[in-house]
Amino acid sequence: MGPTSTTHLTADDGTRLAVHLTPGPGEPLLCLPGGPMLDSAYFGDLGGLAAHRAWARLDLRGTGASETAADPASYRCDRQVADVEAVRRHLGLERLDLLAHSAGANLAHRYVEAHPDGVGRLLLVTPSTRAVGIDISDEARSAMARRRETEPWYADAAAALARVQAGSEDEGDWRLVSAFSFGRWDDETRAYDAWMDTLRDHEKAAAFVADGAHDPDATRAALRGLDVPVLVVAGGCDTGNPTPVMAQVAALFPRGELVVHEGAGHFPWVDDPDGFGALVAGFVAP
Repeated sequence: MGPTSTTHLTADDGTRLAVHLTPGPGEPLLCLPGGPMLDSAYFGDLGGLAAHRAWARLDLRGTGASETAADPASYRCDRQVADVEAVRRHLGLERLDLLAHSAGANLAHRYVEAHPDGVGRLLLVTPSTRAVGIDISDEARSAMARRRETEPWYADAAAALARVQAGSEDEGDWRLVSAFSFGRWDDETRAYDAWMDTLRDHEKAAAFVADGAHDPDATRAALRGLDVPVLVVAGGCDTGNPTPVMAQVAALFPRGELVVHEGAGHFPWVDDPDGFGALVAGFVAP
């Protein structure tokens, strides 16, 4: 496995995009970041994914090493579908094997809708459900949170979660709730979470989900016709994306399968790198 290299391409509207390639077996698996609109650097080495498959991570327009778009409205999820298609051409691939994490799943779903013949297989890691119109209730999230009631930080985090669900926008509450995004809340994951906060851009994130970004009925219809292997990875401790809801996502696809990474949260490759690699190795193998 060699070092990661960065290539650039020009999107259809002239925006310069960066793709970071990590060598490994086979043609590259394209990874779409969440956040939304996080610098794709937060993927790290994806639990040593390159031992199983070459992979590429796209810096969405306006993030990481990609250029700031001239039109901020172009950050909207559906409008970035053309960027993914441009990356497919740039990589010289007839079909894309996609890994999409969290909010990146919304972009993957809309790409499937627009280019159903452009996807070879789809790996959804703790995917957002916005694009497919699946609501997640506060009680479903609270039930997941209660699985952590033996943790020393639980009482403070649970109280903060209740306040957030009641409408709190206090940054202190949101920081406490972050514990529920990880399978282990220790110095390493606290530092990782704090580092990700430095990568966030709330204006671009809002633009990603602006009115018109999603058309759940059309997207779900497209997913029902996607005759390719689909693997949904749920974190057994992911309060934001409860495992029963992740099962609903898998059921949208004719060949969808759910696997639960026990002991992991919203970022399973961070909580348990070796476990994540082992869990997806067979699916991503060329």
